[in-house]
Amino acid sequence: MMRGMGNMQKMMKQMQKMQKDMEKAQAELAEKTVEGTAGGGMVTVVANGHKQILEVKIKEEVVDPEDIDMLQDLVLAATNDALKKVDELTAETMGQFTKGLNIPGLF
Repeated sequence: MMRGMGNMQKMMKQMQKMQKDMEKAQAELAEKTVEGTAGGGMVTVVANGHKQILEVKIKEEVVDPEDIDMLQDLVLAATNDALKKVDELTAETMGQFTKGLNIPGLF
């Protein structure tokens, strides 16, 4: 009976370490940035790993007062591209913690 308690403590220590590592990885995600682009680089959106948009760059030649719709579509496409890249970055960064873990009810 006592041996089982030691294993439990060891598992709790591992879980605490994993929690700390996950928090650290989450914090690192905030520092990382991705770029989404549209229109062959005419519009660039920079986002961080927490899905905050940091910057929107629009090349002058794509600004056409006659065609605001196209510009809006490009900004939208670039933003979605950036957010998709954030999801990939997050999956890559946080995926290391869920690999090999088979905890029922976690997903």
